[in-house]
Amino acid sequence: MLTLKASQQGLARIKQARLAKGWAVDDFRFLETASQVLGVVWEKQGFLAVGISEGTWKRFLAGKSPINAEAFKAYCQVLEVNWEEVVELNNQATSKDKFNQTSDAKIQNRSDWGEAPDASIFYGRLAELNALEKWIVRENCRLVTLLGMGGIGKTALSVKLAQQVQDKFDFIIWRSLRNAPPIEDILAEIIQFLSKQEETDLPKKIDGIILRGLQYLRSSRCLLILDNIESILQAGDRTGKYKPEYEGYGQFLRCIAESSHQSCLVITSREKPKGLAKFEGEALPVRSLQLSGLPETEGREIFNVKGSFTGSESQWQVLLSRYGGNPLALKIVASSIRDFFDGSISQFLEISRESTFIFDDIRDLLDQQFHRLTNLEREIMYWLAINREPVSLLELQSDFVANVPIPELLESINSLQRRSLVEKSGAGFTQQPVVMEYAIASLIELICEEICSQHINLFRTHAPIKATAKDYVRETQISLILKPVAERLIATLGSSENIASYLQQILSLLKGKSPQETGYAGGNSINLLHQLQVDLSGFDFSDLTVWQAYLQGVNLHDVNLANSDLSRCVFTETLGNILSATFSPDGQILATCDTDCHVRLWEVKTGKLLLICQGHKNWVRAIAFSPDGQILASCGADCTVKLWNVQDGICIKTLIGHDHEIFSVAFSPIPPT
Repeated sequence: MLTLKASQQGLARIKQARLAKGWAVDDFRFLETASQVLGVVWEKQGFLAVGISEGTWKRFLAGKSPINAEAFKAYCQVLEVNWEEVVELNNQATSKDKFNQTSDAKIQNRSDWGEAPDASIFYGRLAELNALEKWIVRENCRLVTLLGMGGIGKTALSVKLAQQVQDKFDFIIWRSLRNAPPIEDILAEIIQFLSKQEETDLPKKIDGIILRGLQYLRSSRCLLILDNIESILQAGDRTGKYKPEYEGYGQFLRCIAESSHQSCLVITSREKPKGLAKFEGEALPVRSLQLSGLPETEGREIFNVKGSFTGSESQWQVLLSRYGGNPLALKIVASSIRDFFDGSISQFLEISRESTFIFDDIRDLLDQQFHRLTNLEREIMYWLAINREPVSLLELQSDFVANVPIPELLESINSLQRRSLVEKSGAGFTQQPVVMEYAIASLIELICEEICSQHINLFRTHAPIKATAKDYVRETQISLILKPVAERLIATLGSSENIASYLQQILSLLKGKSPQETGYAGGNSINLLHQLQVDLSGFDFSDLTVWQAYLQGVNLHDVNLANSDLSRCVFTETLGNILSATFSPDGQILATCDTDCHVRLWEVKTGKLLLICQGHKNWVRAIAFSPDGQILASCGADCTVKLWNVQDGICIKTLIGHDHEIFSVAFSPIPPT
């Protein structure tokens, strides 16, 4: 390997150029820019080019020992000096350097790092490294899978792990599958390296090649690392299914998992390959480790390397949690805050408010993830983003227009969890903020495209705002989804009137179709038109499903809702003065009575009016539920007591005999026998 170092005169010029640059000697931008010169963008790829590190930078500045020639030239280019004018001619390594090079050569002779990135800059993951070393070195695991979403640090961790345990193995081989090489090519490289290039005549069939490789894994202790396994897995299918032409990888992994040998294969992937789960277990030689985001302390280290930042403890917590501790996302955000907000976290948060900035590189990562999802998985992602808060499996199921069986829904949720796109919370399932904002942005874009083209899908299957949601959730849905949809449509179609015309045409096409075909389109249209402040007079929603329409404050005069299905809608209620209120025994229903002679039943969870009991001729003074919650009693100024069926609001019986207004009513605690 060609190495170079600066002459004494060259060192003076280098120092002068560095000072002129205006950066501190340990400013990470020196390494970042040098890496970019060599074609590796640290922010996008998460690692530096080979040869670019804090160590080589310091040696370059000191000029006492030579460094990789490419790194030397890159550093010179960053400083804008001609490398040929500062290099020491007839550069000879000292005897100590030669000794070190000899030692390095011994390691190099048994290590093939392929395209492994430089891992000299590494953040945290001490617990993960210790666990992996225990599995691989002390417990002799045969196969270990590192899982996590893009940018979470799987590749860097695999390199750091290999460096940490390399003295425990006879051979180290690291390979990237980013470009999806055939399994035959990968195995041929492994076998040739382990045989010291002596094994060239390999079997023709994949079975034979795998067995030949297994022989070497038995005779020597080898650590093999295959990075980016997801490149050979199918997109748009259940997680982990191999592309047809790459099923040989599955055969190889199964052989490694179930055969006896003294080596270890580590794979990294955004999703777990099929067929491995049955071999896994805490006491078995096959394990998997799911990587989550960096904790706050380690996340802040990324910012410390980038420069100087200001912010309160609470602002740091908000910032780091928004991006889920994803190292790549944090690197990108750190650069943007440094360059555009002068390092002020508070300014950045003020600009971004409730939403999360999704930079192009982060969007590219999530685009790749979304591209691999099935239709059902995408629908789940959009519903979780709309709901914003954790939802249970049953709540999620109720959102779907079509009936999705729980087992099928659960399978898709598990698939999304394995892809690190969905998280389990104590109350249900949700998403990381950056994933949620990406899904919302995608939802807005697609809904607008559908309305403009009048070919609807998501506008039918999803409700951008849910009338039955908690008030603050619904307000957020309006602010982050419905309002941007309205603004984008006005920019595209020109006016609210034009948008209304497009929606009327869509509704006319849905007339006479089944609820599964019309879905949320009717309710979505009303919500969007109200947001646009369009007068609904003359609109025809008859014979349509009008689900999740928020009708409080909406003028429905001259709106045709004949034979419409108004399930899960919330209406404006004109109430008299409420004189009494009581909860059902199970706490699910609230009953109220008032001066307009009515008794109303409300769903506590959503605030939705369930039914109105009408029959009193004067103010209703008091109400009470029966012990089993099935009957409601009411009394009032008309001197009567009425018993109501809670299920349908029908008056079961009217008790008369009082001569004066009745102010209280109650059931006996134990029904009479």
